[in-house]
Amino acid sequence: MTRRAVASLVLLLALASAPAHAAPTPAGSRAFGIARLKYGGGGDWYGNQTSLKNLMASLRARTTIAVAGDDAAVVEPGSATLFQYPFVFASGHGNIKLTDAEAANLRRWLDSGGFLWVDDDYGIGPSFRREMKKVFPDAELVELPFSHPVFRQPHDFPGGLPKIHEHDGGPPRAFGIVRDGRLCVFFSFDCDLGDGLEDESVHHDPPEKHEAALRMATNLVHYALTH
Repeated sequence: MTRRAVASLVLLLALASAPAHAAPTPAGSRAFGIARLKYGGGGDWYGNQTSLKNLMASLRARTTIAVAGDDAAVVEPGSATLFQYPFVFASGHGNIKLTDAEAANLRRWLDSGGFLWVDDDYGIGPSFRREMKKVFPDAELVELPFSHPVFRQPHDFPGGLPKIHEHDGGPPRAFGIVRDGRLCVFFSFDCDLGDGLEDESVHHDPPEKHEAALRMATNLVHYALTH
């Protein structure tokens, strides 16, 4: 999907209703679909099983975004299907590994307008950073300031990411890769934002944390569709 196509999609979202589609989202569809990245390396890419379903339900109920389907599709990093999604999520505790062909495909997708959100579920950080050097050898993951637009619209987070789970007790931190002035990779660290999106019965988080996670994830979707 080109940047021009993403911009056209944004205009259509405000006009379209929310039809139900089976995954994957058909090429050229006016509805917005989210995909989960099925990466190699042995990590638990399949975690946070209720997170994206809850995010999509919230987007449908609270925004004018025409959301495709009831849950996220699953895409592999080397697949052509990746280009049918402007927004892809990945999480896990363990190892992530990309082949050279997968890294090249991810780079093409990101440079053509894709947005990748990777949520550290406590442990994916070292391998993710390593593999991002395959995708963008000349780019660095930089820490995002609280003034970044991703923390401003449609919900204001003046202190950056909300803290969902403690992990090592440090503050939640957001990192990103910027290409041609656009944030295309977002890495939430020491935060567990994905866990905050899960059903209450999974982690027993209080409602205010679930609400904060939904709002911050909505900001990520908003940014992906407007930049």
